[in-house]
Amino acid sequence: MLIFVYNHNTLQTERYNLNLTDPMPYVINGSLTVREFRGSSRAGMVYTDMRAMQTWNRFRNFWGRAIPVGYVFKRIWEGGHGLQSQHYAGGSFDVAQGMPATVRNEMRTSAIRFGGWSYVEPAYLTPTWVHFDWRLFPPACSTGGYITVRRGSRGVYVMILQDALNALGFNTNGLDGIFGDGTHNAMVRYQQANRLAADGICGCQTWRSVCARAVGIGLTPTVVLP
Repeated sequence: MLIFVYNHNTLQTERYNLNLTDPMPYVINGSLTVREFRGSSRAGMVYTDMRAMQTWNRFRNFWGRAIPVGYVFKRIWEGGHGLQSQHYAGGSFDVAQGMPATVRNEMRTSAIRFGGWSYVEPAYLTPTWVHFDWRLFPPACSTGGYITVRRGSRGVYVMILQDALNALGFNTNGLDGIFGDGTHNAMVRYQQANRLAADGICGCQTWRSVCARAVGIGLTPTVVLP
């Protein structure tokens, strides 16, 4: 498996080749394997942010017990989640499937008390599992979702955009989490083709448009693979 991890300290996207049984990069004591992170995704490449892995470590220590993980990641063209799901950023954890309801409720309460997660989903939305995620703020749309990205931006949200544009046939010249000329030019071409302001900035309206077209589109000939 190819794993990309955005390191906010170096501002670089790190690349790892690991087995499914190996722990994810930066994970302590093997508490989250590549297989658990990938979950039901069948993509040969996944990505995440180092801060998401570090937050997992801190919560795992706070909880003090093993946490069964259903899945974390999906590539946007695989779909299976909402239009601007944090699963596509590799920072959204669905856990505790199969555990007793009392334990799930305890874990959900602990996740709130922990204070390190950006969002903990209420029980009525996740009745048979626990959902929490790490994300960046502020979102481009007032209703939530992804941050605005533009030329010079770096990180997992740029990777989501690149992955989506490539799947839709707008070549970004790679999938590296760096919003350079290739991504800017692809962004402008997409905006022009979809009657959006062609400013090369992925803000609220462009995110809504890109995600509506890319989520669940499937493996197209232009998807960037390992």
